[in-house]
Order: sequence, then structure tokens, then C-alpha cells
Amino acid sequence: MEETLLDRIGVDVGRRLPLEQAIDWAAERGVRYIDIQLDTGANKVDSFDDARCARIRAQAAAKGVTIGLHTLSAVNVAEYSPFLSEAVDAYLRAYIEVAPKLGAAWIVVHAGYHFTADVQMRMEAGLARLQRMVAHAEKHGALLLLENLNKEPADAEVHYLAHSLEEWRYYYDRIHSPAFALSFTANHAHLMPDGVEGFVDAIPLERVAEVRLADCFRNGHEQHLLPGQGDFDFGAMFGLLERRGFRGHYMNAFGTLDDMDRARHAMVGMAGAAAA
Repeated sequence: MEETLLDRIGVDVGRRLPLEQAIDWAAERGVRYIDIQLDTGANKVDSFDDARCARIRAQAAAKGVTIGLHTLSAVNVAEYSPFLSEAVDAYLRAYIEVAPKLGAAWIVVHAGYHFTADVQMRMEAGLARLQRMVAHAEKHGALLLLENLNKEPADAEVHYLAHSLEEWRYYYDRIHSPAFALSFTANHAHLMPDGVEGFVDAIPLERVAEVRLADCFRNGHEQHLLPGQGDFDFGAMFGLLERRGFRGHYMNAFGTLDDMDRARHAMVGMAGAAAA
């Protein structure tokens, strides 16, 4: 049976619950897609032995919940310093290797960040690392989704890479693999002059597997507000993407778990009102 729009809107659990509890929480509410970070507490990536992974994989399958993993944007994929560089590789490899054991359908990754004076070095280091990690994902049957991150204030020393169309394109134009696709954070596009429509016009939408959602203010700064607290037009966004043929999942990333679940239902109403 074809999934409804409500079915396709997931919840970014992040670090809020142990993975086993997150699956139960999602199943009780009819949430079919969840994102989880494996960085702290009960969900540390090195706490998942084969037996635990097998139990989680069976639990998720039985309850109809699809798991995605989300690496930490604070880990600098554009790192080039000795020792630290090797640690970033090990971190990403650990995510890639545990994903198929958990039955995780994707892993969101990032392009890293720079310190203003070293943009090109950081971009080159990040691209080379992503290429290595995609090759590793091919061997393990994992799928990496490269996210467009948020802009920082113009006078900030530190800036995320792949926040603009040009920077994001630098990576996806150079990586072509069945183990690599894109995660489009629509609210990050809303912060940029191009806006959501400009991004959707420019990016290869057929390579987008996930669309991430939160409210914020046009050309403003990074915020993950509840729908209605900013000026993001969710109805127009759903209409644009659905008309263009996007059939992947959406992922709410704001507020509490219950906020995100309630918003799923409100968003379906917004999409319907925009289409009327």
C-alpha cells in the first residue's frame, strides 16, 4: 500500500531516547521514520554489539519503524590535522559498519566546517574523506546522505561547509555512487537568498532521499522553531516538492518529541490547504 504524506513525515529523535525506546515510542504513535544519533549515553556507537543490533533490527521490522542514523555536525568532516583526521575517519567508519547491523536505511553526514582562512584546504579534505567513506559504505551496504547545513553570521570565524548551493554542489558533483545521496534541509535553504524554491530548482531532486523540516525566518539565522513560530511556508514547500516528484521521507527536527509528532498531523493539513 502506498504511504500517505503523514506516513512519510518522521521524527528526529536525536539523543532523546535509547534506540529501543525510540522504536516503541514511534510505533505507538504511528511514526514510521526516525533519526537517531549514536554519540552519547545508551546509544553510543560502540555499545551496539551483534546481539543488541539483531534485537533492534527485529524490533524495528516487527513494528514497522524505519531507522536512520545522524552523525554529529560538531565532528569536523573537513579535519586535516594528524591524529584528529584519523579519529574522524574512525568515527564515520563506526557509523557505516553498525548501520546494516541495525537495519538503518541511511546515515546523514556533513561536509564539516572551516575557519575562514582555510576554506579550500577544508573543502578538499572533506571531499577526500567523503569519497573514502562512500567507498566504505559501498562495501557495507550503507547509504550516506549529505546534508546542506546552515549559514553562520557573515563575521563569524567558523562557518559550516555545504550551506550554499555552490558549496553543496562541490561535493555532490564529485561523488556518484549508489551509496551516496542527499538530505535537503529545507529550513536551511530558507535562510539563504535562493530560498527553498531556488534550491529545489538547482539541486538534482532525484538524488534527494530525505527532506528535513523546522520553522525559521527568511534570510534569518539558524533556529529550529515549531511550525507557526517563524515564517516558513510548509504548505508551499510540500506542494513544490510533491509536484516535482519527491517521494522520499520528511524529517521533523524541532522542539520535543511530542511537538514533532503533533506537527506531523498539522503539516498534512497545511499541505492540503495549499493544494486546495
